Amino acid sequence: MMIHEITEQAGKNRKRKRIGRGHGSGWGKQAGRGHKGAGSRRGNSTLFQFEGGQMPFFRRMPKFGFSNTNFSVKFWTVNLRDIAKSEAFAKGGKVTAASLIEAGLVRDDSRDIKILGAIDEGGFKTKLDVEVNRVTDGARKHIEAAGGSVTETGTRRDRVRGVDRNSDDRSPKNLTKKLNRGKKAD
Repeated sequence: MMIHEITEQAGKNRKRKRIGRGHGSGWGKQAGRGHKGAGSRRGNSTLFQFEGGQMPFFRRMPKFGFSNTNFSVKFWTVNLRDIAKSEAFAKGGKVTAASLIEAGLVRDDSRDIKILGAIDEGGFKTKLDVEVNRVTDGARKHIEAAGGSVTETGTRRDRVRGVDRNSDDRSPKNLTKKLNRGKKAD
């Protein structure tokens, strides 16, 4: 046995600090809470950004600029492996938003649905007819290799921008004047 093996075992389990058990322990009297005030009392919990009443940092900072975060498209994501494991799609069938909700793979229809291509090591052999908002290229490849078909309905944003999700050319067709502003006429 070596010294480092002994010290490793000795420091493995540390005793918990017992506060408020007399001044001989080093943590008696106020038990590390200081004198008086809210922090010394039971049930005190302040927000991490509380600065003792002074104007908080986030309110002192000037607000400016714009963020697209509010306009991001949120998806319910479902992996192909989960669809294959589900009893509702074990023998194939049509995969739509309603059938995914019924199978319990998606909570509700409040968001668009995206199928991801994660599969098990054995491969993907279930023949599915998928009709959802988005399907990743990997998932499309697996579904079509198994003899199924994929129809992407696209999101609201796709429809507004004129993007056909089922064609090879997925570039937007309805570009606004704002996007074309810098281009010169031929």
